[in-house]
Amino acid sequence: MTKFGFIRHGSTAWNKERRAQGSSDIPLDQDGINDAIKLAARLSSENWDYIYSSNLLRAKQTAEIVAEKLDVPDLILDTRLREVSGGLIEGTTEAERLEKWGADWRSMDMDLGIEKVDSVLERGLACLKDIQQKHPESNILIVSHGSFIRHLLKELTPDVDLTNYLQNTSITTLSISDNIWNCEEYNCVKHLDQTVTNG
Repeated sequence: MTKFGFIRHGSTAWNKERRAQGSSDIPLDQDGINDAIKLAARLSSENWDYIYSSNLLRAKQTAEIVAEKLDVPDLILDTRLREVSGGLIEGTTEAERLEKWGADWRSMDMDLGIEKVDSVLERGLACLKDIQQKHPESNILIVSHGSFIRHLLKELTPDVDLTNYLQNTSITTLSISDNIWNCEEYNCVKHLDQTVTNG
């Protein structure tokens, strides 16, 4: 059995402003750093063998904080784990999108340059397959992005209720055995109840 822990990156200023981030390279804010430290403390008591991350700064910073705390090999960056590209909507709020393109802006994907789901799944599933083949029977953390992770979950575990939006630094754990995916926990943020300590 191979286990994957999908982590959504820590919070950013754009998260707080509810701006679409997509492939824009936004750093963590202080809350994001603090929450990643809490996540790292939690994961240090668990058994994880490898850490892979999107190369976008907010995911990379989250992964670096976790990797520093865990006794694992070097952090591995993979561009296939990047967030869904938002095209022209990146950097905008919902109110700005409504003002600029109207209430039907979501149906304008082709015009706005938003990455198609097929493209996201193609790169995401290929990446997971490569990681699984490289590290069979291992426990692997994947630090990535909300929309990207949700697209994978819909494909791999269609029976899981994804109603609750993935929170920053949440971890969703999936295992695969005999080509069957099982979701063990979804959107878990129990570490956020802990206090940040220096050390």
